[in-house]
Amino acid sequence: MINFRLIRHLWLFLAVAEEQNFGRAAKRLGMSQPPLSEQIQVLEQALKVKLFDRSRRGAKLTPVGAAILPAVRKFAEQLERLELAVEEAVAGQSGMLTIGAISTAMFDVLPRLIEQLKSDYPHLTVSVREIDSVEAVPALEAGDIDLAFARLDGDLGTSIKSLPLTEDRLVVALPIDHPLASRKRISLSSLSNESLVMFSRKVSPVYFDNLIATCRASGFSPRVLHEVRSVASQIAFVSYGQGIALVPASLKKLAPDNVVLRPLSKPLNVVTTAVAWNTDRANPLVEELVARFRTQS
Repeated sequence: MINFRLIRHLWLFLAVAEEQNFGRAAKRLGMSQPPLSEQIQVLEQALKVKLFDRSRRGAKLTPVGAAILPAVRKFAEQLERLELAVEEAVAGQSGMLTIGAISTAMFDVLPRLIEQLKSDYPHLTVSVREIDSVEAVPALEAGDIDLAFARLDGDLGTSIKSLPLTEDRLVVALPIDHPLASRKRISLSSLSNESLVMFSRKVSPVYFDNLIATCRASGFSPRVLHEVRSVASQIAFVSYGQGIALVPASLKKLAPDNVVLRPLSKPLNVVTTAVAWNTDRANPLVEELVARFRTQS
């Protein structure tokens, strides 16, 4: 049975935690302060913990309060999605599709997809969340998103399947005054003593591990000087003289005047965006979209 009282208390807790003040939280909630304070005390008694340290300056989360805040925030987001889905169902809408996408996919894949969805499903609500590639599989497994567009390849587990959508050829980004910059093509093995700026493994472990494995197959372990959160940042670090980088050729448009891009002697392609979905969660729309992507690939 749904405990609606607990749900309300968690909403109140979230408001006070975000405002750090009972008076401001009460105003935000459209209620007076005494009942709000009383309801928070009821929640604390029910949980048998103290959630806030109260003072004249406001309300500061206790360590326990701070520990549960992320879970309460996520719960509130899920409730908002549920509320929207119910409203759409009552209004005769046809459903909701939640997409997680890395920033580059928002430019090269999503615009056309969302345009198609608006045309084919005018009553469909599409929610887009920006994610890192490393977040794609956990979000799909948890049911937080229906589709993921990220740098993914290979075995992603028993229930997560992926399909490559866009690939690009890797090139070497170098400072314009670097000794290798004068070459028309660069062998991967010639980078063995160079300091590399790599796309962070924390953000995209599959992409990172594939590049490391490719370097080792060429006879060396790369010297990774910096790990950054975006391929655009790789170009920026190279321009600052912080190393060289292996980046998709399409990033040429982002390179400043003091950075040159040179092709590899042996072409090396990488998946820049793949679509992934959870086969354990039946969703006719997802299945239809995947079928479309298969015919386009």
